[in-house]
This record gives sequence, C-alpha cells and structure tokens, in this order.
Amino acid sequence: MIIDLGLNVDFLYSFLQNIWHFTNLISFYILFGLLFAGVIKQIISDDYIKKHIGKDSFSSVIKAAILGIPLPLCSCSVIPFASSLQKSGASKSALQTFLIATPITGVDSIMATYGAFGWFFTLYRVISSVCISLLAGFLSMLFVKEKPITSLWGVAKPKATPLLLKQITPHQKPFVKRVFSYAFDMLFKGIAKSLLIGIVLGAFFASIIPKEFSDFFTDNLLLSYLFLILISAPMYVCALTSLPIGLTLILTGFSPGSAFVFLSAGPATNLVTISVVKNILGPKSLFIYLFSVIFGSVFFAYMLDLLFFENIKDIKNSMIEEENISYLDMFSSLLMFGLFARYLLKR
Repeated sequence: MIIDLGLNVDFLYSFLQNIWHFTNLISFYILFGLLFAGVIKQIISDDYIKKHIGKDSFSSVIKAAILGIPLPLCSCSVIPFASSLQKSGASKSALQTFLIATPITGVDSIMATYGAFGWFFTLYRVISSVCISLLAGFLSMLFVKEKPITSLWGVAKPKATPLLLKQITPHQKPFVKRVFSYAFDMLFKGIAKSLLIGIVLGAFFASIIPKEFSDFFTDNLLLSYLFLILISAPMYVCALTSLPIGLTLILTGFSPGSAFVFLSAGPATNLVTISVVKNILGPKSLFIYLFSVIFGSVFFAYMLDLLFFENIKDIKNSMIEEENISYLDMFSSLLMFGLFARYLLKR
C-alpha cells in the first residue's frame, strides 16, 4: 500500500508538473495569436476572400493557400465558411486548397507553434501546409471537372476597396473592443474545452508513456507516421489543441517528424470534415483531399527527420529546460487558466 501510494503521488506530481509546463510553453503565444487573429478579422472581410478564390485557375488556388494561412479557423469552423464560398461560386480546386491550408495553420497556431517548437519547425510547418494544400488544389484542377457557376457577385461586381474593409456602422463597438470580443468571446470560447482537454491528455500521456514504446516507433519511422495518422485522422483536434499532444510526442521520445504528422493530419481531417467534403465537393474531391493530406504529411515528416534533423535535434532539450520559462509565460498561463474558468464554468 505504501509503495502504491508513493507511485500515485509521483504520478500526480509528474502529471501536474507537465500540465503547468505545457501551458507555460504555449500560453503567451496563444493569447497573443488570438489577439492578432482578432485584428485580422476586423481588417479582412469575408467578401475579400470570396472575391479572390472564385475562379478555377492556378492563381485562385495560390491565393486560397495564402489567404488560408493567417485565418484562425479550425477544421470544423472552416466548414460553414467553405459552404458560403461554394454558394458564392468558389471553384472546387480553390476550396480544396482553402480547406487544408486554413485549419493546419492560423495566426494563433503559428504563434503557439513558435513558442513550443521554435522558429525552424514553425516555418517548416507553414511552408509544408501551403505545399500540401496546393497539391490538393492542383490535383483537383487536373482531375475534377467544374460545373458552370454563376458570377461570384451576381449581377454587378462591387468596386474594389483596400482589403475590402468592413463597413462600420454608427452603433458598432470600438475597434479594440471588437478585437478582444472576437479573440476571446468567439475564438477562445470556441476552443477552450478542446484546448484544455488537449493539455490534460498531453500531460497524462507524457506521464505514462514508457520509453520503450517511443523507441520502437523511432526505429520504425514509417510505421510511426501511419500509426499517428490512423489516430489523428478521424478525431477532431484543431491546430491549437493538437500542440500539447505534439509536445508530448517529442518529450516522450518520438521523432519530430512523427509530431509533425499529428500536427498536420490532425487539424486537416476529422469525420465531420470528411463527410462535408464528400457532400459539397464529391467523392473524387474527397479522395484527392485525403490523399494530399496523408501523402503530404508523411512526405514532409520524412523530409524533416531525414534532411533537417540537425536543425531540430535540440528541440526536446529546449522544451525541458525550466530556465527558459519566464515570468511573462507564467502570468500568461495564469491568465489562460482564468479564461478556462470563465468560459467553461459559466452556465
């Protein structure tokens, strides 16, 4: 009984320590990223996006990838917007690209990835997500026939304005208030539950996964990639909530490429997204979508482990070092836990 109690105490201490450590690594960058996302939301209108991805052309596909990078939409919240784009006349190829590029990245996720994994991994994640989304878009252009669509703007096309800024009505809230409202009352509130679950699960697995388990997958990279795709593809994890689990994979000995697979395939796919893509784009588009995400994730994961290991070999050590945690990180963690309490305990 004494031994069991000791083991339970050790596990509880490790579990709580991992929760605190994971939160310190990402909290500041998540909060800052959410605010930045709020600014982008107020600057770039939905109509501006619809205008630029309406044609079935290479330029529309490229624009869809670029526009999808900063938008803070997860794999489920991007679906209503994609449906709106389709009704406005957006091409299937551009929609394919947008549906992949948007949930994998997002300005909030980019910031948090930098805080947890460093600049090289973050840059690699952004570039690879663009490449994966472009692959889907270009394959769609080659193999999926477009039905004739009506004009994107109906009868008359509106005059272009810089970034198509949203019209401000006399009764609209001030800019800063709208930024904070969107960042926290909309975005953070929407991901609070899944983000907290991600942190708790990440800390739990980091406390129980034996070294032998990760060693086996490190010695069998392809098997590791496929294993993580099978886990991540059906389940719903947004780009932010996948980060704690990605951290766990690195800290427990998995290769950076294995973590990359989870961070790439997880946010881009889930059962809801798969069903919606099939319904609005068709079975052939769904095959292209899944092929692009799975093949692209595995390919870039292997390149990361094979060619860029020297750039990321110290990533685990930088995560473990407690001296890297600042007072600002700890304050941000306390603030984020306060936000969890506000949005999850509020009835």
